[in-house]
Parts: sequence; structure tokens; C-alpha cells
Amino acid sequence: MPISSSLQGPRLAPASGKPARQLIVILHGYGADGTDLIDLGRAWQGQLPDAAIVAPDAPDRLPFEALGGRQWFALNERSPTEYRIGAEAAQPLLDRFLDAELEKLALDERSLALVGFSQGAMMAFQCGLRRGTSPAAIIGYSGLLPGADELDGVASESPVLIVHGREDDVVQDYHADAAQTAFARAGITAKVHKLEGLGHSIDERGMVLGGRFLGNAFSK
Repeated sequence: MPISSSLQGPRLAPASGKPARQLIVILHGYGADGTDLIDLGRAWQGQLPDAAIVAPDAPDRLPFEALGGRQWFALNERSPTEYRIGAEAAQPLLDRFLDAELEKLALDERSLALVGFSQGAMMAFQCGLRRGTSPAAIIGYSGLLPGADELDGVASESPVLIVHGREDDVVQDYHADAAQTAFARAGITAKVHKLEGLGHSIDERGMVLGGRFLGNAFSK
């Protein structure tokens, strides 16, 4: 029986016109939706022509409808405990979505890459590190690692890329260093790029770094 998922969002078929050989899932930040980041996938299609790309909308609307947008989990206290509990609670739904997408495309886990921005980066780390088979790559833009002190027993072979603006005033860039330290303790390879003059955003430099990282990961 096919696995079902309630998440939906914009999609890009492989630019080659051939059956997908890879799946890139892009997870948006707090208060946005999938349309906010699908252009990142479009920018990568030239170098990854056989990749299917999807940017699912997070499951919940923000509590104040006037603000618009969606959330993977609620942010009230913005504390390490809230990040960990929220990401853990949202993980099963995202796992089901990933399972369903891979099944639909007849791809295995090593054909999967997870990319996230801000709260989406939290979800990419939370979910990607705990998949039964490690994804080909995990990329976190302007995010943080939830439960950074609780990676005991996490055994992931996924290469990780962290890209963060040095002028980020929403998620300060020390979170990139904290994540790299936690990954190193857990034996997980993580590359960090902290970009001068960049705030809480993804610029062309980050886009290029991400595309190159994905290309290298999928070529192995």
C-alpha cells in the first residue's frame, strides 16, 4: 500500500525530462511557505538536471492569521527546550512525507537530500540525522541544531553543510559554531561557511555553495 502524507507544496520535475535520480526536499522557515524557497531549487536545476525538487508547506498556520505563513512548530519562548521538543514533535509527519516521496519516485534513501532555512534547517537536522538510512546530504541555512547536547546514539553518515550570515540578527551566527562542535562530538562531518555582509537570508554565495555541495554528494 502506498505511503500517504498530508504535506503539500510546489514541485519541480527533473529538468532533464527523465525519471528522477535524486530527490531534493527544501524546508522553509517560520512564517513562510514552500513558494518562498522553490526558486532555490530552480537555481540548482542546471547542475542537477535529474533531481526532483519539492518544497512542502509546513503543517500549521501561524496562530495569528494576519501574519500569514506557516510553521513546523510553534515558537513562543524561543528556548533550546522549545526547539528540541517542537522539532521532535514535527519529525514523524516529515518522515512520512519523505517516505511517500521516495516511494512515489522509486528512489532509495541515498538519493535524498534535505535542505532547510531557519526553522526548516532545524527540521532538516532533526529528521535527516535520524533517518534509518542516512540521506546523501543535509544543508542548513541560517538555522540551529535542536537538541545539540543530545546527539548520543545518533549515527549519521550524511555530510552536512551549514551556511550562515555573520550579520544574522534573527538566528545569531554562533549557532553555526555550536552545531559544528556538536556534530564533531558525534563523529558527523560538517562544513561551515559564515558569510560576511549577510543577514537572515540566502544569497547567491549560499546558493552556489549549496549547489556545489549537493552535486558532490550525489556524485558519490
